[in-house]
Amino acid sequence: MKKISLLVLSLFSSILLAQKIELSENELNNRLDSILTEGNLLYKYEKSAWISTDLAFENPTVKAEFYGYLTYEEQGEIKTIILGEKHQTCIAEYVFKNNFNKPKSEKIEKRELSDKEKTLIEIREKILENIYENKYEVTVPEGYKLNLILLPFADKYKLYMITGTTQNNEIPFGNDYIFIADKNGKIESWHKFHSRLIPTYTMMNGNKVEESIHSHLMTTPLITATDICTFMLYAPLYGIDAFSVYSPAIGKYMTYSLEKNKITVK
Repeated sequence: MKKISLLVLSLFSSILLAQKIELSENELNNRLDSILTEGNLLYKYEKSAWISTDLAFENPTVKAEFYGYLTYEEQGEIKTIILGEKHQTCIAEYVFKNNFNKPKSEKIEKRELSDKEKTLIEIREKILENIYENKYEVTVPEGYKLNLILLPFADKYKLYMITGTTQNNEIPFGNDYIFIADKNGKIESWHKFHSRLIPTYTMMNGNKVEESIHSHLMTTPLITATDICTFMLYAPLYGIDAFSVYSPAIGKYMTYSLEKNKITVK
């Protein structure tokens, strides 16, 4: 099939007139390296959750008691545990190391939660309560869902919200958020990366999309870790290797290659 490029732009006149951000080449590369590292980590968390929940629902015993899940990092490995009723117990756990398409180990048995697991669940619930009570502008478009990724850092927490879909031939960029909370789960700051959902289709008029492009607002000047995570999750399903982001804030294109796991700037 003929390959075409899909261009998804969301530029507004106010953005085009806004002041650009000046970054040296070294500053830009350092920031992109950090973003790439974070994007890879988000992917590991979310892919582990994908595979683990699929395996959980394939097991009749686990499926019958499924009440939720938690993914976290421990000793250089990513672990997803399946939670029983009211998040009181672990009923299954799946551990990933290098291959995130298949767990290196799995254990189907009921056990008490560790102190670390209890803390992570409590913090996640407190952040969500804070979001709902304070009516942050979080939306879930019809037909989509928000996936949660909780990352501890220093003595704080980052809660990412990334849009997911079960629809075919689509990469759901956009409608993604980050909340920074203190050690008690109280939100200190937050940011919405994109102004809206940007559903990027992998087929157009019967032709396969070779590469997608979308633009960012001035408030999100660089390619994001959520962009990279979303692409890493969905692009392999459709044989697409790269996507680009245009930033009016720096006047450059940033292209991520899945094969190279690298960001290049033009």
